Amino acid sequence: MPDAPQHPTPPIALFPTALAPATPVRIVVADDNPVVRAGLTALLSGRADITVVAEAADGREAYEAASRHRPDVVLLDVRMPGVDGLSALPYLVPIAPVLMLTYSGEPETVQEALRRGADGYLVHGEFTADQLAAAVRDTVQGRTHLTPTAAGALLTHLRDANAHVNPHAPSPAQRIPLKGLSQLQPSVGQSSSDRSRFQLSAREAEIMDLIASGMTNQQIAAACFISEKTVKNHINRIFAKLHSTSRSEAAAKWLGTAPSSGRGVG
Repeated sequence: MPDAPQHPTPPIALFPTALAPATPVRIVVADDNPVVRAGLTALLSGRADITVVAEAADGREAYEAASRHRPDVVLLDVRMPGVDGLSALPYLVPIAPVLMLTYSGEPETVQEALRRGADGYLVHGEFTADQLAAAVRDTVQGRTHLTPTAAGALLTHLRDANAHVNPHAPSPAQRIPLKGLSQLQPSVGQSSSDRSRFQLSAREAEIMDLIASGMTNQQIAAACFISEKTVKNHINRIFAKLHSTSRSEAAAKWLGTAPSSGRGVG
């Protein structure tokens, strides 16, 4: 492997606050399609601060490569012959953070991958090359990236869990092992009538759900693939509509737990 340049120049990142590491991020690419593997390897190895140390065609090869090379991140497909990505996940996560990179966007698959310890979930066709590189770097720093399909699956899970379990019992959402979302708490999804009452747009309601679930601005930006500045602009508008001055006050009104108001009263 050639020596890394002493002063690598990082590409334009999705989030300007994410700094490139001093040494290259070492990754293993696991995908059964050799064309996809070759493309990802060429794309990411072309970055001064990222290097592909091994490729794998299935989950077993991914585990063997990760055990041998001890990478910083494993990029893992879901559907592979032999040992698939979901089966390999519990064996890979103790070795390195795993970023799912796949065409499989079914909600059940996304939710199961997150339950089994995936640190992020990217669906092909929903990110640019720069966004992929940023997600790889951020995964090393413990930041979670979800493309829109994956973020939608997580929100659906949170809402369904709240709708079908005893509100006083622990929600399944509390057991999702997301390292980048360590503050995640069960969220109450709002109905369209609630959103109308608060006069929130669909995007504002989505962001308010994420605020109520305990995400930081940085985590919301990663989940929605928008900048932190855009998140802050949305939050300012949300606070104005909910007549709130803090996240906790806004969440209480959104969840209907504010002591001086009934559910949906802003």
